[in-house]
Amino acid sequence: MSNELSKKLNEQLNFEIESAYIYMAMANYMDTQGMSGFDHFFVHQAKEEMEHAKEFYDFLQEMDWAPEYEAIAKPPKEFGNFTDTFRAAYEHEQEVTSRIKAIYKEAIEAGCLDTQEFLNKFIEEQREEEDTFRSIVERLERINESWNGLYIFDHELAQR
Repeated sequence: MSNELSKKLNEQLNFEIESAYIYMAMANYMDTQGMSGFDHFFVHQAKEEMEHAKEFYDFLQEMDWAPEYEAIAKPPKEFGNFTDTFRAAYEHEQEVTSRIKAIYKEAIEAGCLDTQEFLNKFIEEQREEEDTFRSIVERLERINESWNGLYIFDHELAQR
């Protein structure tokens, strides 16, 4: 594996940790708004991101590269209304997808089959994540910040 490819994988490891950090901030914001189901959803997302970071960590080590950790920027405390918050999360997932696909393309160019195989799972997962967040945003747009609809949806996301 090339030095440039390992650097990109390491950047993604750090971005996965940053993603968890952002989702925990969103969870906290949802909790301050009294929406325990939305809070639960984002805590679950944060846990998944940390699992992804661990997978990148393990892969880098398997490929004989030592992961390096970078500083994480402080996330915002507030994210707007509920639709805005989930829309921001959806856009964040789109950024994750873009980054993973860029690494995959670089792995193809470098002829690194190990990295391509490793990233296949993440490409599939990102397709599912984007679909999940897109569906949530669409539903929230239909609810239009109506408290009745929000409480019902909050209860549904608590079951995740």
